[in-house]
Amino acid sequence: MEVLALLIPVSLVLGGVGLAAFFWTLRSRQYDDPEGDARRILRDEWDDRPQP
Repeated sequence: MEVLALLIPVSLVLGGVGLAAFFWTLRSRQYDDPEGDARRILRDEWDDRPQP
């Protein structure tokens, strides 16, 4: 039972860190264009080299 006194706070802290990281990704606009990536993979053009 003593181990639960350690594991419960540790799991709550790790969950809070994960939630904070998720909100940080939302604020830094990392989920702006999911449709663009889905369409980009289906195009025939290769964009390995940057355009001049």
